[in-house]
Amino acid sequence: MRLYKECLHCGKELEGRKDKKFCDPQCKSSYQYQKEKNRPERFYNKVDNQLKLNRKILKEYNKGGKVTVRAEVLLELGFDPKFFTHYWKNQKDDVYLFVYEYGFLTRKENGKEKYVLVIWQDYMN
Repeated sequence: MRLYKECLHCGKELEGRKDKKFCDPQCKSSYQYQKEKNRPERFYNKVDNQLKLNRKILKEYNKGGKVTVRAEVLLELGFDPKFFTHYWKNQKDDVYLFVYEYGFLTRKENGKEKYVLVIWQDYMN
């Protein structure tokens, strides 16, 4: 007695072994890909993806080494300041949060939140 009468991916009738689930390797691969794609994203992937996005955004907006940008501009692009890799505190006790080599400091100027963007320097070690 056959357990599966049709391919789990494409629905085509199966021939051969009675425990066969897929008609060919491509259907098996496609089925596994779709199954994995529909699974909830793992915590590690969420964090890693957000760090990559944050780094990309900081890199894009910091062409000059030190730049000030309105927070809303970065936030609209998906930047999340809660995701960072390390921090550095200067002599004034300002804490710069870094995403790898790109850092940011939150500032309020004229009632608007802004980020001061910097790039990691050797003296920060």
